[in-house]
Amino acid sequence: MGQPTLLITAYAKAPQNTSMYENYKYAGMVLEIHKESHIIINAEFTFLTTLAQDFFKRMIVGFDFSKDIDSLIENIKTDFLAPSQQ
Repeated sequence: MGQPTLLITAYAKAPQNTSMYENYKYAGMVLEIHKESHIIINAEFTFLTTLAQDFFKRMIVGFDFSKDIDSLIENIKTDFLAPSQQ
């Protein structure tokens, strides 16, 4: 029957001249999503600090992917301020 969840990974090139680029070269994200409800139940990121990892996890866990993701993107743009944001 399989798992009730699925694991999705995504990677993007980290912004140059940042410590993330120097350490990892890529920013990674792993999401565990419930197959029926489409809700993110767990998340992990390749940020350097535990605080940044925890912050994004709290922001993303519980989000319903069956809904428009524009609100999630807007929350990230509003609540995450960093020189390397783009």
